[in-house]
Amino acid sequence: MLLRIRPVLLTVLFMWSPTAFAQLGGRSAFRILDIPSSARASALGGNYIAVKDNDLNLGIFNPALLNRDMGRQVALSYLPYFSGTNIGYVSYGHHLDSSGITVSGTLQYVDYGSFTRTDEVGTELGTFRAGEYVVQAGAGKAIDSLFSVGANLKFITSNLDTYKSSAWAMDIGGVFEKRSIGLTVAGMLRNIGYQASTFTDQREKLPFQVQLGITYKFKHAPFRLGLMMEQLQQWDLTYTDPNAPVVIDPTTGEVIEEKVTTWDRTVLHLVPSAEILLSKNFMLRVAYNARRRQELVLPDKPAITGVSFGVGLRVSKFHISYAYSQLHLAGISNTITLGIRFADFKKVEE
Repeated sequence: MLLRIRPVLLTVLFMWSPTAFAQLGGRSAFRILDIPSSARASALGGNYIAVKDNDLNLGIFNPALLNRDMGRQVALSYLPYFSGTNIGYVSYGHHLDSSGITVSGTLQYVDYGSFTRTDEVGTELGTFRAGEYVVQAGAGKAIDSLFSVGANLKFITSNLDTYKSSAWAMDIGGVFEKRSIGLTVAGMLRNIGYQASTFTDQREKLPFQVQLGITYKFKHAPFRLGLMMEQLQQWDLTYTDPNAPVVIDPTTGEVIEEKVTTWDRTVLHLVPSAEILLSKNFMLRVAYNARRRQELVLPDKPAITGVSFGVGLRVSKFHISYAYSQLHLAGISNTITLGIRFADFKKVEE
């Protein structure tokens, strides 16, 4: 029985990572690499790569956003998930004045919790744990007043009972920012890598992804609008739902196939978002992910699947963010992120 349970466990863990949806889930290992464990990113749709400010949490996932204002900053994030699963990371950023490079170091984890081990007749033989970890180093540098580039190097390890695997991956990003007109454009190649050791005798792919992002901040209004474009390496993200009702043409008796238009395919790549910048200390955030809604919604009880929102607060020298994301009727995602800039404390002392 245990031998039959283990492959099932592996499949469930891979497919139920927060961003492993029906069309893409199960096609690659190490789905921890796609988890939006930053509250700000989660509230804004999952992949928010085109805002250059002092938020280290964004610089972790797009290294081209790393800049001087993220120096001497610590970021902590925590996401309690389904059935005792816990996700989070801790990161530190530092700016090197001599070279103009900003570097970051991050430890990200997924703790799947404890599982009961049984034999073939159901006798309990104790427990075992499962988890995945990412150790990441990043660096970003401004080429001139408009362009910045950056890269992350990652070592990933996964321990699922007696199954173990590891991999190396890299992110490469670039950012164009024209602050005078409020425009930022970013592009990323994420999770370029190789599985160094495998769970079984079959080597698996990493969740490689091509992303583009655009944001526009109004000069005389407290709004920043964003449009993130995801999974651009694969044009057609539609899929056949095996549970969809079959519609029969009453005249011909033939099955009526649902037509998929170019717009239907396009919208699955798009995640519109907005930030309402009420002050330097208080921000509201909202986004809509059409692919998430299409792949996870229950037709009879759609709720607000695909919608995410959150708030950002600055309390004294602490930056706190919260995000709510309706992944499915069966569960929601609540993410909390804390940022601390030691440079802010130094200013107070001076």
